[in-house]
Amino acid sequence: MADHVLHISEEEAAHNFADVLARVRAGAEVVIESGKLPVAVLRPAEPNVRLLSESLRLAKEHGSTATLDADFAKDVEAAIESHREPLDPPEWD
Repeated sequence: MADHVLHISEEEAAHNFADVLARVRAGAEVVIESGKLPVAVLRPAEPNVRLLSESLRLAKEHGSTATLDADFAKDVEAAIESHREPLDPPEWD
């Protein structure tokens, strides 16, 4: 859960997006609104979140023969367990 919630307009979000992201990185949840209606919510990502695409790439690199069948979830879980170092995503400019 975010440390605090900020409500801003679409205009403000578009004009100061770098500042919005800085606030999210600092722990805030930002609700972007059109008038009084919420359009989007930005919140800090959960730590060590690994996307399915990353898991599939790792499985392939480790020679997995995982397929999208009834046991797919078990195969993905096994691939993740075999490669447990923390995800360290790149910093974007």
